[in-house]
Amino acid sequence: MMAKLTAAARKNVSKARMGVPSKGKSKAKGGAVSGSYPMPDRSHAQNALARSSGKPVEAQVRAKANKLYPGISKGSKSKTTKGR
Repeated sequence: MMAKLTAAARKNVSKARMGVPSKGKSKAKGGAVSGSYPMPDRSHAQNALARSSGKPVEAQVRAKANKLYPGISKGSKSKTTKGR
């Protein structure tokens, strides 16, 4: 299950953890904008991969996700699963 990313937490995600860093911060809104694909954790990175599929930014999002979480793919499970 993906952790909830509140609006306040999304504003604090650094550009280094955005799939599309150029959209990472909006001066007008003071936070991340739609289409920036925040990846504060592995589950959000998997979600970004799934949402960017087939879009012009897919390669950029995939490259960032692989840099942050080597070997990640959309739908893959984390190797450290609690309770198993």
